[in-house]
Amino acid sequence: MEEVNALLEPGMLVTHPDRPDWGVGQVQSNIGGRITVNFREEGKVVIDARRVLLLPIYGHD
Repeated sequence: MEEVNALLEPGMLVTHPDRPDWGVGQVQSNIGGRITVNFREEGKVVIDARRVLLLPIYGHD
């Protein structure tokens, strides 16, 4: 799980698989297995990459 999350870079868009109500989020940072994401409906959240596999969004306007 961490290996996939390690590919996430600042600026990428993601969703949280267990929290679709948070909407689309933009990765702010990805340091040491802690990914900070600013979600449209939830605000800034720090995600533990060992516990959650964020889903990248490609081609989103």
